[in-house]
Amino acid sequence: MPRWLPRAMVLALALIAAFQLGSWAFHQLTALLINILIAFFLALAIEPAVSRMAAGGMRRGLATFLVFLGLAVAVAGFVILLGSMLAGQIIKMIEGFPEYLDSLINWINESFHTNLRRVDIQEGLLHSDWLRKYVQNSAAGVLDVSAQVLGGLFRLLTVTLFSFYFAADGPRLRRALCSVLPPARQAEVLRAWEIAVDKTGGYLYSRGLMALISGVAHYILLEVMGVPYAPVLGVWVGLVSQFIPTIGTYLAGALPMLIAFTVNPWYAVWVLVFVVIYQQFENYVLQPKLTAKTVDIHPAVAFGSVVAGTALLGAVGALIAIPAVATLQAFLGAYVKRYAVMDDPRVHGHRGRGPGGPGPTTRMRRLWAGRRTGGEERA
Repeated sequence: MPRWLPRAMVLALALIAAFQLGSWAFHQLTALLINILIAFFLALAIEPAVSRMAAGGMRRGLATFLVFLGLAVAVAGFVILLGSMLAGQIIKMIEGFPEYLDSLINWINESFHTNLRRVDIQEGLLHSDWLRKYVQNSAAGVLDVSAQVLGGLFRLLTVTLFSFYFAADGPRLRRALCSVLPPARQAEVLRAWEIAVDKTGGYLYSRGLMALISGVAHYILLEVMGVPYAPVLGVWVGLVSQFIPTIGTYLAGALPMLIAFTVNPWYAVWVLVFVVIYQQFENYVLQPKLTAKTVDIHPAVAFGSVVAGTALLGAVGALIAIPAVATLQAFLGAYVKRYAVMDDPRVHGHRGRGPGGPGPTTRMRRLWAGRRTGGEERA
């Protein structure tokens, strides 16, 4: 046996063990890394407000605390107002459910010549296996729901804590990062950081503007139909549809439909039709133009980045995909050498004279013109 073979075997086994350990650690820390990524983009989003307040003489930590306090108050106020409205409407629906059921039974009896009674339906539901299994499953799922709620609160606390430190200690973090890099690399890092702040702010601005337009449009519809709590429902539709990817549209439209159903069942149908039509208008007209204008990327690139982000990181990837791609595009744009475009008709989509002379269409046109000219001269 060669003398180097045992060392090579030990080294190979050590490398395999290190790779396995690193892979295991990465999978265990994936949730934490995603939370840190969310916190970093949240810190970039509030960076302009914090920097503006710090430039006015306020301590950066206090400015960050005030920004977070304002966001917390706004979110808490909206949740409390929405919760009270939803609770009131649920109580109203429960109280009016027997009347709705009676009207439905009367319609079925008149239309299909049946003899249904509400008492029979209630007794059938109370003694059905479906209701018993549903109650058992609901009781067994209470612990799972509680664990998910606690996990969500812990995740929210983690994201808030990291984003607070990223925003409050932003200059210190940039100095620590630049201290291990040469001066040329330091300029590139600082430029990338500035671009990320601008693009993230532009993306949030575009989302906020689309939320405002969506909220106003749905508020006008609900107000015209006389649906109660129209302003709150408009804000709900605007925020949820824009800041919760993929399923946000369905969550946003479900609540106005539920409230409209308590007024008139046909109103719920009209709300559904309006939500579908407005969603198509937003997807194909409003969102591509507005996102491309504020974040400065092509609509197709914006759509593709959202799809890729969703495939990689789910809802989190859908939220941060566009600002991340816009930042990368703007940063790499400075290192891509560009040349002047030659004046060629093919650049504008027109077929012109290539290296081999005129094309077949041009030759046929010239031949036809020559024959007509020769015929006219003989005549």
